[in-house]
Amino acid sequence: MLLSSAIANKYHEATKHTPLSVQIDPNYVDPRTQPVAFKTYPHFFRRFPLEPENSLHRFLSLTSAITYQKEYRDGTTQLLRVQPSAGGLYPTELYVQIRGIKGMLDGIYHLEPQNNVLTLIYELIDDGIEGYLHDDRLIHGCIFLVSCVYFRSSWKYKKRSLRYCFLDSGHHLGAIEAAAYILGYPYRLLFDFDRLALNEVFGFENKEFLTAVAIAGEPKEKTARRLRSPMPIVSGSDYFEPNSFIEAGYDDTFSEMPRRYSLQQPIFPLAPPQWLQATQQRRSARRFFPRPISRDDFGMVCEALQQPIPSEQLETVEIFAIVQCVTDMQPGIYRYPFSQKILKAGEFQKQTGYLCINQAIARDSAVVFFFTARFDNYRIALNQAGIIGQRIYLAATALNIGCSGIGAFFDDEVQAFLETDRSILYAMAIGQTTKE
Repeated sequence: MLLSSAIANKYHEATKHTPLSVQIDPNYVDPRTQPVAFKTYPHFFRRFPLEPENSLHRFLSLTSAITYQKEYRDGTTQLLRVQPSAGGLYPTELYVQIRGIKGMLDGIYHLEPQNNVLTLIYELIDDGIEGYLHDDRLIHGCIFLVSCVYFRSSWKYKKRSLRYCFLDSGHHLGAIEAAAYILGYPYRLLFDFDRLALNEVFGFENKEFLTAVAIAGEPKEKTARRLRSPMPIVSGSDYFEPNSFIEAGYDDTFSEMPRRYSLQQPIFPLAPPQWLQATQQRRSARRFFPRPISRDDFGMVCEALQQPIPSEQLETVEIFAIVQCVTDMQPGIYRYPFSQKILKAGEFQKQTGYLCINQAIARDSAVVFFFTARFDNYRIALNQAGIIGQRIYLAATALNIGCSGIGAFFDDEVQAFLETDRSILYAMAIGQTTKE
């Protein structure tokens, strides 16, 4: 086994769920102690409202927009966003460098979705984020940086939040991808960059860390030097409890990059207006009814999830589907591509419910997807799973099918059920959310 694979497996093994671990630590927390879910720079920083009639502003807004305000009986509210998040905790933040775009100051901005504004945190001259990438040519357009304020997740999920931070980073990359597709911006993803230097210059200390980069712009011949000065230290949560396991896990996931691929753009089966509507309406289903979805709709979701991820650095993610209630499809276990012969026929609703820690959404869904991998880089594998998960969410929503990500499952038992030696990264369920 390669050293990088051994490191990745170390963190995967340490965060597995078993029937015993769930009983010992059921993740009960006092909701009054939840850290704030938004990072806000001081009031004296310059802010620019995102105007809906401006194409670039719409693009930026869609990458992180709040789409719904959920009210609770105790008077509290929760702001739901275009991307899902484990437990609705939203550990990710988004920064964007803008250069060479008319009407915008060349600078690095922090996106504030709760106010729909850009906060200017650094003004560029001849320097920029490009200086921390392997290709330091100036980018005219946007460079997005996805980060995690990990305590927002570890407050509840402790060590396993290492997985959720990387999955949620992938969901956020998927939201950037969706916004780019809707508004016609070509883009590509980078998972390899000088993260130590960037984390330091952004003033993150040990409280926040960068996980991925997305570029929507064109390189020029001139190169950029590194940033002239560090940015002010601003915490992403109102209080903080360090977790050495998560910090070490993050550090170790930059140990080695997977092999390089040729860059390919996805071609989604649904038109941009449908993708926009799905982006605005996406929610995580809380209940399914055991009614069938059509084979055509299942095929459309599968076509969306199989599209290439536009990055040169990728892991191989293999997807299984437990088909439970799809018209004209034999129930059982399938492996992508799902048109191939069924691996094992049978009615497995009871087993899938149990495997997903006795969750009814798995038992009553039409299909449960399991994402698996033999990874060299744990962060990249989970980022990819999150991107694919976001695609499933949007395709299902566009087809009026419910969808829910499932981050909690009995790892070893799922692996045995699927008869695979690949590690289980993520599960997703789709199905009908109404009785008729």
